[in-house]
Amino acid sequence: MPRFLPATSLALVLALGCGGDDDLPALDGGTPPADAGTTEDAGTPTPDAGSLPTSIGGDRPANVVLPRDYDGTPRPLVILLHGYGASGSAQDLYLGLSRTARPRGMITVIPDGTQNTGGQRFWNATDACCLFGATPVDDVAYITGLVDEAIATYAVDEDRVYLFGHSNGGFMSHRLACDAPERFAAIITLAGTTFSDESRCTPSRPMSLLHIHGTADETIAYPGGAISGITYPGAVETAARLGARAGCDTEPTEGERFDFASDAVSQETIHGNCDEGYDVRLWTLEDGTHIPGWGSGSMDRALDWLLAQSR
Repeated sequence: MPRFLPATSLALVLALGCGGDDDLPALDGGTPPADAGTTEDAGTPTPDAGSLPTSIGGDRPANVVLPRDYDGTPRPLVILLHGYGASGSAQDLYLGLSRTARPRGMITVIPDGTQNTGGQRFWNATDACCLFGATPVDDVAYITGLVDEAIATYAVDEDRVYLFGHSNGGFMSHRLACDAPERFAAIITLAGTTFSDESRCTPSRPMSLLHIHGTADETIAYPGGAISGITYPGAVETAARLGARAGCDTEPTEGERFDFASDAVSQETIHGNCDEGYDVRLWTLEDGTHIPGWGSGSMDRALDWLLAQSR
């Protein structure tokens, strides 16, 4: 059963791991970026956006954060997918995604998963994570529908539509990379992997990937593991699979080593020489947990990688 956090941590509680209804993960607290307090309210319209709506999605509304300088020219779009039991707004507060994306001219869409009978929000992603007996929801259709509505509502660069998912949201990003890869240019996943059975994923095209994972993650294990008896692959295997689809080198090479946060160093490994237009790499956070702290500049680095990818 979960352990509970002090009241001061509840605003950032992200029950982002996965488990059965009687095997819920321990809750963990994340550390927001140093300037996360400046995160924009996702429901506040930008001054230059006129009368454009600040949410899309109909009866499953998703908040939208537009760039400050939005002027009707096509902009990159990133969809943020939260972890199990969390919410889009809590996930955005933890990561500081919209705050970092907004001055880069990116449109951020922040949806919520549906709630199961225990009141936990989830994405119906892979067999391991995180339906847990709830009524099946076609989240592939929902999220691709958000892309369609965003394109119809705002000026979107359709060649630069991205996903950023944490834990269950990372599993959902991989599900979309399997089932609807033609809609996205790249995905960033934090502590979320793909189907264990490779035959469950037969994409029509490869996908660029930046996978971020801590070696001390006790919820979604870095080397792979199982949730309620259903296995999932580890971080190294997940990156290798997407690299193989993109024609990259089988053996990765070491990239930069950098401070991801004050208490976490990241070693980048790159599957190089991919087919033109693809990039697959892994950031291994040494002793990083399931909800690692994000140091100053880490989200900037991640989004810089994302913006370099195009469909």
